[in-house]
Amino acid sequence: MRHAFANIISVLYSFFRFALLKLFYFRRFHYHPIERFSPNVVISMGKGADIKLGRKVRAHSGCRFSALAGGTLRIDDGCSFGCQCILVCRHSIHIQKGVEFGPNVLIYDHDHDFRAEGGLKAGKYKNSPVVIGANSWIGANVVILRGTTIGKNCVIGAGCVVKGNIPDHTLVVQKRETELISLTEENR
Repeated sequence: MRHAFANIISVLYSFFRFALLKLFYFRRFHYHPIERFSPNVVISMGKGADIKLGRKVRAHSGCRFSALAGGTLRIDDGCSFGCQCILVCRHSIHIQKGVEFGPNVLIYDHDHDFRAEGGLKAGKYKNSPVVIGANSWIGANVVILRGTTIGKNCVIGAGCVVKGNIPDHTLVVQKRETELISLTEENR
């Protein structure tokens, strides 16, 4: 019962919050009346940015969705974001229908251009679109970098750092070996 009540509160809160965002951003912010966003999800838009949310998008506590100046963030129907997911776009991020995200997923469509005159302080960026195919699962603590296209029905394992093209129906796992060293007297 408590869980159902919390869901109703989230839907009502999202409805009023998104209506207010629609007043401020008008044509640049699109949503459907029934979305379930936790009250502490942050949505920010820069000048000329667009955010488009499909039907029944869910975002849990601590998520951050940022479309910076000129960026386009498009999330299709039925997508779900675990706690603390962060999406930041300067160019475009498109998440297709039914994609599920574990907690702490980071998606960036840009990198700092550290080779620019003035280095990082110059504030120059390299931008490339990010596309995540329908019905994919993105595990906990995944980092998706600029220029990445993930196909449909893919699984990206926990802790992966992904850049480039991932074909449809692919499982991505980055194995890391664990080395155990005993701290007994004879090994010191």
